[in-house]
Amino acid sequence: MDHKQFDYQGAIDQLREQFKLDFAAVALVQSAEERFVLTWQFASGNINERYKRIVLQSGKGIAGIVFKTGKPELIQDVQADIDAHELFNYPIIVAERLVSLGAVPLWSNRRVTGVVLAGFRDNKRLTTSMFEVLQEAIIEQFGPIYDKEMANH
Repeated sequence: MDHKQFDYQGAIDQLREQFKLDFAAVALVQSAEERFVLTWQFASGNINERYKRIVLQSGKGIAGIVFKTGKPELIQDVQADIDAHELFNYPIIVAERLVSLGAVPLWSNRRVTGVVLAGFRDNKRLTTSMFEVLQEAIIEQFGPIYDKEMANH
């Protein structure tokens, strides 16, 4: 299935509903001409449109870190896990006022092609066990465009 025909919006809407998330989003890698930057393309539960203006380089922000490492990233408590002076490096957390979140890479042709982010704005926590279930749901939701054999690396 072609990435362009995949229903990203439907997939994150369903994910947000299934896990009672406050926010879910998909960042996709833009073309090589744009130096492989990541931009948030789809969001569900967003409080404003600022996410559309966020552009991340590899290694910057939660999506950039997941893109660079190819590994899921969990931040259970933003206040405890990220120094306040470092928050500017995480524009999606600031823009959407997230307090607990996780991000999972999307793989295609042995490359990370996108990142799915899920989070909460209130005192609900994305726990390690919930994050594991969420990752499995993401693999299932995004299955048509996802190289499952890469999920275990």
